Amino acid sequence: MSIRLSIRSKWAGAMALTLGIAILAGGCGNNSGISLSEDKTNVVASFYPLYDFASKIGGDRIHAVSAVPAGVEPHDWEPKTRDISQILKADVFAYQGAGLEGWVDELLKSRKDKSSLITVEASAGLDLIKAEEHEEEGHEDEHGHEGEEGHDHGDFDPHAWLSPMNAKKMAEAVKNGLVEADSANKAEYEANFTKLSASFDELDRKYRETLGKLPKKDIVVSHQAFAYLCRDYGLNQVAIMGLTPDSEPTAQDMKKINNFVKEHQVKYIFFEELVSDKLAKTLANDLKIETLVLNPLEGLTDAQLKAGEDYFSIMEKNLQNLVKALQ
Repeated sequence: MSIRLSIRSKWAGAMALTLGIAILAGGCGNNSGISLSEDKTNVVASFYPLYDFASKIGGDRIHAVSAVPAGVEPHDWEPKTRDISQILKADVFAYQGAGLEGWVDELLKSRKDKSSLITVEASAGLDLIKAEEHEEEGHEDEHGHEGEEGHDHGDFDPHAWLSPMNAKKMAEAVKNGLVEADSANKAEYEANFTKLSASFDELDRKYRETLGKLPKKDIVVSHQAFAYLCRDYGLNQVAIMGLTPDSEPTAQDMKKINNFVKEHQVKYIFFEELVSDKLAKTLANDLKIETLVLNPLEGLTDAQLKAGEDYFSIMEKNLQNLVKALQ
């Protein structure tokens, strides 16, 4: 069973138009967070997980940067003119695909025929969850047909990186892109990926063994981002998705959530750190339950990056909070 309070996605066809105008505008002074190196292989990742994987595989041989800045939610981010210019000058551009980045198609179309940019669509070849599968569970997916008319991959849930086994395949795709761009250092990239692959395997083992022992399987989340994690580990997400301060749930929606929480003895509502926690905490207070963080790893804050957090440390914290909620 899954519940969603359906709100139309804010993504629209205007995004493609904005990108097209930016490309035509050329170098009109927008400051960019994307800086390139003159003496290393430049890798631009569209968002944090791909940046993290590239950094671990490439090490000192590459200069990696995330297009989406720290603390910014990637669903709402669009590149500026200089961002586009810098991405097109890089050696490798890794992006998720599957509808996550609404701006990528137009960017790639703007690439010149003789461009040496190597592109990596990290979700290609994965067993993606279709939006229709969410609809069959009782709601529409955030990245389904309503909000994604302008995107080739809008039929799929893009949050595949929250499955460690999917993340390993995504990292392998990034590794292959690095090898293609810099074959002289292939052995180093392969060795680093082998170590990274073992870390994904260990993370998957921990999740399977830990969650498999827990009595409860239902989680209530503010963002419908955890379908892949739930599919891998036998969980069920109940999503309160798309709700913003100016978009309140109906009385019927609230009744469904109340009934579900009481019926399944849910003790926590999960929220994420890059969006407001006001709604989740208000609902939890009304239901006399508590809140916990379940991080969808779409990006990290500056504080988290400075503290040395990464994909694996955040996934470990997610596991700890899932254990607390599912006891």
